[in-house]
Amino acid sequence: MPRSVPPLPIDDALPALRVALAAHPSAVLVAPPGAGKTTRVPLALLDEPWAKGKRFILLEPRRLAARAAAARMAATLGEKVGETVGLRVRLQSLVSKRTRIEVVTEGVFTRMILDDPALEGVAGVLFDEFHERSLDADLGLALALDAQGALSENLRILVMSATLDGARVRALLADAPLIESEGRAYPVQTRYVGRNPGARIEDEVARATLEAFGRESGSILVFLPGMGEIRRVAEILAARVGRGDVDIAPLYGALDSRAQDFAIAAPKPGRRKIVLATSIAETSLTIQGVRVVVDSGLMRVPVYEPDVGLTRLETVRVSKANADQRRGRAGRMEPGVCYRLWQEAATGGLQPYAAPEILSADLSGFLLDCALWGVSDPATLRFLDPPPRAALAEARALLTAIAALDGEGRITEEGRAISRLALPPRLARMVVDAARAGDARTAGEIAVVLTERGLGGDSVDLASRLEAFRCDRSQRADDARRLAHGLAARAETVVSPSSRNAGRRWPEGSDEGQRPSGSAAALPLTPTLCPPAGRGGMGDVASPGGLLASAYPDRIAIARGRRGEFLMANRRAAAVEGRDGLAQEPFLAIGEIAGRAASARILLAAPLSLDEIERIAGGSIETVDELAFDRASASLRARRRRRLGAVVLAEQTLAVPQDEAAALALARGALSLGLARLPWTETVRQWRDRVMFLRRAEGDPWPDLSDEALAADPGWLAPFLTGKTRLDEIGADDLARALGARLPWDLARRLDDEAPTHFRAPTGTQAPIDYEAEGGPAIALRVQELFGLKEHPSLAGGRIPLTLELLSPAHRPIQITRDLPGFWRGSWAAVRADLRGRYPRHFWPEDPAQAAPTARAKPRGT
Repeated sequence: MPRSVPPLPIDDALPALRVALAAHPSAVLVAPPGAGKTTRVPLALLDEPWAKGKRFILLEPRRLAARAAAARMAATLGEKVGETVGLRVRLQSLVSKRTRIEVVTEGVFTRMILDDPALEGVAGVLFDEFHERSLDADLGLALALDAQGALSENLRILVMSATLDGARVRALLADAPLIESEGRAYPVQTRYVGRNPGARIEDEVARATLEAFGRESGSILVFLPGMGEIRRVAEILAARVGRGDVDIAPLYGALDSRAQDFAIAAPKPGRRKIVLATSIAETSLTIQGVRVVVDSGLMRVPVYEPDVGLTRLETVRVSKANADQRRGRAGRMEPGVCYRLWQEAATGGLQPYAAPEILSADLSGFLLDCALWGVSDPATLRFLDPPPRAALAEARALLTAIAALDGEGRITEEGRAISRLALPPRLARMVVDAARAGDARTAGEIAVVLTERGLGGDSVDLASRLEAFRCDRSQRADDARRLAHGLAARAETVVSPSSRNAGRRWPEGSDEGQRPSGSAAALPLTPTLCPPAGRGGMGDVASPGGLLASAYPDRIAIARGRRGEFLMANRRAAAVEGRDGLAQEPFLAIGEIAGRAASARILLAAPLSLDEIERIAGGSIETVDELAFDRASASLRARRRRRLGAVVLAEQTLAVPQDEAAALALARGALSLGLARLPWTETVRQWRDRVMFLRRAEGDPWPDLSDEALAADPGWLAPFLTGKTRLDEIGADDLARALGARLPWDLARRLDDEAPTHFRAPTGTQAPIDYEAEGGPAIALRVQELFGLKEHPSLAGGRIPLTLELLSPAHRPIQITRDLPGFWRGSWAAVRADLRGRYPRHFWPEDPAQAAPTARAKPRGT
């Protein structure tokens, strides 16, 4: 290392690190932001005896960090990138025979070690910023540990981070030595400015940024969840800052490298810079001149939903580790200040660390890489957090469905062909199949547009993005076109019979969760004059929608309801803006969505024809005869439908069958409208009430005929509806028979005895019994008709007294009783006196228990 290099805090820890790696195969280094570990450690290890004649691989989580680290180390040596220090990322490869330090993204390393499991000529692998816990980093470390134990025992592994659970990582690395650097962090003042939850996050961030701009000196780094918010905040600030000496610089992964370099460079003398960044700026970067941080407290993470096979972007709160990393950006060069858009008390509620990607990611590419490594069960490898079994099962099912794995979980020849493209498995499958059909080029371009965020603009229409991508003359687009053409050429080689058993892999790769591809520098760029997006390089072939649907047949969608609303085959709904041209299409192939199920927004899609759906997904299309109850007409409807999952491609009306299934469907549909819609009569209603009365009195074995029980089981009604198709065809007799069948024969005999329909009075009058009365079964009867009764009438075999509502001659209530003899002996005297005054022509005996009953004013013969 040159002697003229200024000292950094990490220098004090380097002697201990050298000793540790001289004696142990692995080590853990924890150093705070700004300590210099990323650019100092690889250079410090170059001259170690165990590294003589070998090279190091330094893993970075993002391309921007990899480029910056390579450039910084090369400048330290007074060289250019590609000499002692090389760079290998997706779209760019700068290495030579002199290269001894290769700075790569994590996805690239996975491809490298799969291509060369023994890592020939590699002295050590350095995992930088491991706390970010990307899926590629976890897999890369697991494979490196496996290779170290079985193939390359002299390989050194160093895990580095600023915020890391060192004890867990040490345990994973067989109790590797832990070296800690105190670092050098300037003091950072924290200001909690809060946020109005009812306002847009962009407006609140802009407000805090303008406040910081007016109060503080120096440049400002603003953390936002994604590039959409960055663009909107940039527009607000550009309109309100009103000064010509301020540069507003976006910083996110989809930007051209020149724009990223401008964002991280020091501002020119006399100027200030406001950098609007995603989480890309949290680690590994020192943005020159920044002493103020504005933190929105939000980040955007991919969340995989295995039940529908979709990865969506979700905006979540940062972890405490993320917040500390962001705050630390303000104290890298001098004392600074951090504005946080939340209240101080909320900091305690933040999660300590961001959730590892392995716990929530699509594991199909991960599992394919494990299978290529020769491991059918990833549990046999060493992971800090093991992959979830459910997610592995979903991934295995997908890879089996696309013929990448066999029934035992081993990689197939087709799987090897797919893996050689180093793309997500679905996209690799698309490119390989397109190569067989002579359309590899368009498929390769689609794969690159889908995996390179922001390439071709942000149009929802894939065809528009492809056209913009083909016409884009930026360096990034040129590199991406080389990558796309390389993918196409590789796919054509893979599917040719002469190379069917070829085993070579392409080590160059991707980052940020994407599977990699080949070196852009090594592939020729075929000139093109913006060819139409629907045509490939080999003739008239599939449309972008057809190719996209071949990768994601479960995301084939059909228009439904309002303009712009669609339903995918996987039963997930999604929508596009009504004014977008795609909103009027009958079918779409959807590549990307954002948001939750209730408000999913289509980010990328392409039109699709019915013929293409038939060709692409014909094997999965089912012809099904469906019988459904139409609630609007309260009738059965039979249809024959050709459907792909939830997408109905065609249908025709059929005659409703006259069978048990139709009867059950009608019963279920009728009950779903509510029991009140059935043809109840007073007789049927009372019969049910009588049965329920005895059930309440005795319990089982009397059947439960409550509304809840009847609605829950249509099986009691269905056998009596055979041949009927409409609710209004169900008659009262059908209902009576259906209910009657619920009552066994022996109970039916007891019903009339213990719960009769009427009470026969001593006069012979038949009084209907109300079994739903509030106080229990009751009758209403003129008191004279009960004269002579010495015992109170009862039901249920004498167990329950009948409630008597005693009426006057004018049928007005005079008394309610459940003890008639007691009433005769007690309050009858007072009631009698009142009745004699009001009805003097009627007979009111002093002892009604001994009197003759009468339905007349006076008993006969008096």
